[in-house]
Amino acid sequence: MTDIHDVLVLGAGMVGVSTALHARMRGLNVVLIDRREPGEETSYGNSGVIDGGNLYPVAMPRDVPTLFRHALNRQTASHYHLSALPQVARWMFDYWRWSAPEKLEETARVMRPFFAQAVETHRELMTVAGAERYFRQTGWLELYRRPESLAAQDRRLALSREYGIDNVKLTQAETLELEPHLKGSFAGTIWCKGADTVSSPGGVTKAYAEAFVKQGGRFVIGDAMTLEKVTGGYRVQTADGPVTARQVVVALGIWSKALVAKFGYSVPLSAKRGYHRHYKAAGNAFLSRQVCDEDVGYVLCPMEQGIRLTTGVEIALPDAPATPVQVERAFRSARDLFDLGEPVEAEPWMGRRPATPDSRPVIGPAPRHEGMWFAFGHGHWGFTLGPATGKALAIAMQGAPQPLDLSPYRIDRWKQQA
Repeated sequence: MTDIHDVLVLGAGMVGVSTALHARMRGLNVVLIDRREPGEETSYGNSGVIDGGNLYPVAMPRDVPTLFRHALNRQTASHYHLSALPQVARWMFDYWRWSAPEKLEETARVMRPFFAQAVETHRELMTVAGAERYFRQTGWLELYRRPESLAAQDRRLALSREYGIDNVKLTQAETLELEPHLKGSFAGTIWCKGADTVSSPGGVTKAYAEAFVKQGGRFVIGDAMTLEKVTGGYRVQTADGPVTARQVVVALGIWSKALVAKFGYSVPLSAKRGYHRHYKAAGNAFLSRQVCDEDVGYVLCPMEQGIRLTTGVEIALPDAPATPVQVERAFRSARDLFDLGEPVEAEPWMGRRPATPDSRPVIGPAPRHEGMWFAFGHGHWGFTLGPATGKALAIAMQGAPQPLDLSPYRIDRWKQQA
């Protein structure tokens, strides 16, 4: 094929699909390319929370006793492969540095403009795609078993009020009015009232991709790693033959690191692997919204397939064999709070969150390659921030006035941080 398109978007997860759809809505001729169908990697398996009120990133513990407990490798919130540590040691040290309280507050301030658009931009694409059936606009719950854990959130709640975020602390009794089938003893919850949740993250991603095609976009199966610079733009080999465009967006999640390295860019991107498994609810038990057990480290998610139990972080090489020990640990703890029945699937699912040590994504233009754009490294926030990222990039690609400052997300920022 000899047609030269406006934009190639590489990667059909939530970030890539949202970017393709926003670019198409602005009149650009867009081709979306992935090795699989849309929404079948990490965008499929997350907790389905769109939390525009989020402030702090998921941080690494700083105190020695907690670090020691995690080092024993028996926690639900974390697990690691010893064999991976030599390759990720520098990344983990930088992640630890960026988990200092003052760094977390800096990240909260920097990321706030993106999070402020998260729910609005999702609802915009939800309407375009006719995906309303997946969405619940009833917030989600952060559950704290220990009083001291709940009290430790007071600083964050105060900061939330400064930003006008509607997060409310609830007692156990007040929580049970919202979710009467929770059980056991816990100190209370924080109700993140402004958040949306969905019953199928993969379904939402596919709905946005279908809307992209209906609006005249094109999706093809292809190999993003064949990307090359050619006269007039960039080319990728696909099942339909070579496809060329003037601009290209790299939105490949964890696989972005290898692709941008071909063009001379180094980025400290590591995989925070995570698992989930669906369970039947025992008896007549149900949940109306996602509930995160903050003291243990998992989320109970009411999904179309059942109650999805999602785990914390596993530090391992992206393609190392799956070791879903956290799923069983989470299951044992979750039964203290909710009546889970039999598993739906034979084996847990595994995904790879693409994470930077400063917990900020890489968004914006490639410094040395005109027409190349980056949109990856969202870590735990890819599903939440995909539409906001896509909208910002679509605006930038057309050179229109940009309401968001993309400079904190540039790929070369680590040179200034060193």
